[in-house]
Amino acid sequence: MLLKDKIAVITGGAGGIGLSASRIFSENGATVVVLDVVEEAGRKIEKELTDKGRRALFIRTDISDEEQVRAAAAEIDKAFGRVDVLYNNASVFLGVGHKKHDDKMTELDSGIWDRVVHINLYGTYHCVKHIIPLMRKAGGGSIINTSSSAGQIGIPECDAYTATKGAVTALTRSLAVEYGPEHIRTNCIAPAAILTEMVKESNLNDPRFDEQKFLTTGTPLRRWGLPEDIANVALFLASDLSSYCNGTVIVADGGITIS
Repeated sequence: MLLKDKIAVITGGAGGIGLSASRIFSENGATVVVLDVVEEAGRKIEKELTDKGRRALFIRTDISDEEQVRAAAAEIDKAFGRVDVLYNNASVFLGVGHKKHDDKMTELDSGIWDRVVHINLYGTYHCVKHIIPLMRKAGGGSIINTSSSAGQIGIPECDAYTATKGAVTALTRSLAVEYGPEHIRTNCIAPAAILTEMVKESNLNDPRFDEQKFLTTGTPLRRWGLPEDIANVALFLASDLSSYCNGTVIVADGGITIS
């Protein structure tokens, strides 16, 4: 029960890594607030957790829209009066499965750039801006941001995504310095090769991608990561086990970025 009695907000908490985090945080005693744009999936995880006798709340929220995030924060404040954990998990990568997709800068559609930046970077900004006041009410808290291997090394043909993930890494360090004195810790996870729907779009649906070669020569652990692999890292950062971690970036990629 590493998060017993804590109020944890998880963006994108109805799918992929976020869904695993919603379950794992709840199993460890947290009241889970899921912010997600997908109504059906959000209601489903809320019901799943409450049917088990746990506290959970779904608020349909597009994190790229500041007014929606502001309204969600007000609803959380009314329901619980504070926030202890903010997991900024939600992000988007528009792979080749999309008609218009991320690309090298000279080929990149400006609308795609805007969409990726507004969700991945502005979304993080909006949530931090409006949730920190609720963390102050708790006397401190833990912010967990989501970067990527693309924020650590150069990744071709996904310049919008890479730019946002590098920015989130830098923002994590800035927030750690800024709000650490208020007992608000900010850390970051940089995953890669996690088997989610987004990875299927960006890799498995790409006819140029050689999965066998990737898993035998590109990935030292020789397997795909699972959503729960990352959710468990988030659990550590959300809990008091990481009480002296501030401004850290945990690279959880099976060793891809060092191979």
